Amino acid sequence: MSPAAVVLSLLAGMAGSIQVAVMGRFGERIGILEALAFSALGTAAITCIVLLVVRHSFSGYVAAARQPPWLWVGALMGAIVVFTITFAGPRIGTAATIGLLISGQLVMGAAIDRFGLFGLDRIALHWPRVLGIVLLGIGAALSLKK
Repeated sequence: MSPAAVVLSLLAGMAGSIQVAVMGRFGERIGILEALAFSALGTAAITCIVLLVVRHSFSGYVAAARQPPWLWVGALMGAIVVFTITFAGPRIGTAATIGLLISGQLVMGAAIDRFGLFGLDRIALHWPRVLGIVLLGIGAALSLKK
């Protein structure tokens, strides 16, 4: 296990909660699709700057253009996530949005691991993992109660 990956994942989770709250307000002020577009533009700009600073080139973009089209599904999934948090956050709250988002991620993640989807190695699905997913799902459902 990588301690850096654990810490970074926790920090990303915290950033995701902030993103739900901020994007919800942004969507209320300018419209959900507009907020999604500006979020995507901002993400692209920041990533391009980081790429240029770290790699000193945009050579990765040339390599990306040569990849199979199905690998671009990640961008579509990102748009769905940002649209959903912008829509759901103000309506059901940040905690409920994040809880349901993570529950969905765990269910799909377990399926991806179990069946080795997208060319990944298969990882067995044992009862402690299933129990963790179920418990988080229950927690997410309870977070909807006001």
